[in-house]
Amino acid sequence: MNDPQRIWPVLLLFLLTLAGAAPAADDDEAWAPTPPRLSFIDGEVSTWRPGADEWVRARPNLALAEGDALYTGKDSNFEVQFDSRSFARADEHTQLSLLQREKHLIQFKVASGRVSFDMRSLAEGAVEVSTPNAVFVIEHPGYYRVEVDSRDTHFITRRGGEATVITADGRSLDIYPSEDVVVTAGDPVKVATYAAQAPDAWDRWNDARSDRSGESISARYLPPGVYGAEELDHYGRWRVVPTYGAVWIPDGMGATWTPYSTGYWVWDPYYAWTWIDDAPWGWAPFHYGRWVYIDGYWAWAPGPVARRPLYSPALVAFMIRDRDVSARLSTGLPGVWWVALSWGEPVLPWWGPPRYRGRPWWGGWGGPRIVNNAMVTQTTVIEVGDIRYHNARLPRAILTAPADRFGRERVRATAETRFRHTDFAPVRGELPIKPSRASLVGGAPKGVRPPREIVSRPVVSTRPPRERVQPWPDAPPGAYPPVVPAPRYKVPPARRAEDARIRQRPPFGAETGPERSPPPRSPRYEEIRKSAIPRAQATVRGQSAIREQGAARREVGPVPRPAPPAVVAPPVVSRPPVPGRVQDPRTRIESAPLRGEARQGGKERPLPGQPASRTYRARP
Repeated sequence: MNDPQRIWPVLLLFLLTLAGAAPAADDDEAWAPTPPRLSFIDGEVSTWRPGADEWVRARPNLALAEGDALYTGKDSNFEVQFDSRSFARADEHTQLSLLQREKHLIQFKVASGRVSFDMRSLAEGAVEVSTPNAVFVIEHPGYYRVEVDSRDTHFITRRGGEATVITADGRSLDIYPSEDVVVTAGDPVKVATYAAQAPDAWDRWNDARSDRSGESISARYLPPGVYGAEELDHYGRWRVVPTYGAVWIPDGMGATWTPYSTGYWVWDPYYAWTWIDDAPWGWAPFHYGRWVYIDGYWAWAPGPVARRPLYSPALVAFMIRDRDVSARLSTGLPGVWWVALSWGEPVLPWWGPPRYRGRPWWGGWGGPRIVNNAMVTQTTVIEVGDIRYHNARLPRAILTAPADRFGRERVRATAETRFRHTDFAPVRGELPIKPSRASLVGGAPKGVRPPREIVSRPVVSTRPPRERVQPWPDAPPGAYPPVVPAPRYKVPPARRAEDARIRQRPPFGAETGPERSPPPRSPRYEEIRKSAIPRAQATVRGQSAIREQGAARREVGPVPRPAPPAVVAPPVVSRPPVPGRVQDPRTRIESAPLRGEARQGGKERPLPGQPASRTYRARP
């Protein structure tokens, strides 16, 4: 025991732990679930979280937790993103729930209505869809459509999708591409397969929505696992600046706007306090990267592309007054303060395993590690109490909200102007403010409530959902509001070993309607070009006329020279118009006024840095 070669490593590890340094393990090794994102809402959409008092109105950018349910009213629909290119979209009068989220599995429940699972890629491993009469297991990319009514369940595969259906009585059958499998309630459950009908308006709308993610310009600056890249294309500009590289500057933000000021805090059963921003683009910039202040603009800096991005409920530093901390913690804080993290600064987690809470953490950050404007390494000893955040010195960057309204009501955060930034110290670990039942919904108003028979309808599942920890302190066991009874789950019996080796498919159903006509052939590119560019046709016809006149001239002698054909201008590439600004359609993209510019002294104030989204002009 007196050997110095053995004592020093143990002593060094003890000092690092005592000083609050991050564990020696790689930050990216520990897996944590990335919550599905409510990415689009149209009409009346309501949500319910286990433990909440009532169904409330859903808002975009909500991070879904296990047990969360969504419901659409009349003429309404929504979209949930659960992978970089995987979406679930629900039509009107549809109830969709997130049952479970694991490293290689995500499980949904469809109690009624119509839901499409459009998956251009599938990084989750498997997607399970539980319905009243069967559970569908999806392990391949493709397009899948589920329709549930009072008796039948339709499961349609397109775009090469394949799946497996497991009935309530334990039968496991394979589903091939372009099939419509109908599961009918009964004893036993009846299963039949038909040829899928031609895509309708609902399918085409889903295709158009998914195409947005594949054509995103912003995706080139982000890791593949970051959601919402396509939203950044329409609400801001990418610029290249020294020190930070590519940064994104949102459009239309006033001079007094500050990151994490327009939204609300909500209590997540896994991630604790989570920020939900009001902006349609408010997902990636508030759960990844850092915010920097450049030439009077707030810019989001994602940093170098990380090997694997890690989701954070918010990338802020919570702070308390440095004076009389113990007395304030015992009597209750008059408020809570937070500030957005700047370039390379660590977050002090208030969520996750206890050994990680309150210790400097750079999980998912691919850039340099900065503490007090100095670069540090993994072995640098960091005193948490001595950390001073760069953005806290900026005007109106420190935000506050009353403690009795934090997370319970939707309030607009106000800038702290009463105290200096040196009067604050970072909160280490859990926040002093405890959640309540109202914190589960963040003060959202009441929403449309689904019929009771739909919510309580039992479904088939390969496994029952895990027991959830009560999301608020001192909650009684099984505390569910009476309007939302706990659903029941029917777990089918396990397949026998000999049956698992035999691939079966549902029997072909009886033909009850006309045979599906074959799809039309794809047009030639020449036909598309002629229909899309009518002026080019006119030019070709003009050139043909010139050649005919030249031939006539050679036969009958010189004739007056015809006027040269009009030069066809190249197509104009224009950006989407900005609300409130009239854009000249003749303006080229190089000379178009930059979105997000602010007027100063009657002149346009240019954005910092150089444009990052320049495109190479190929041949016309």
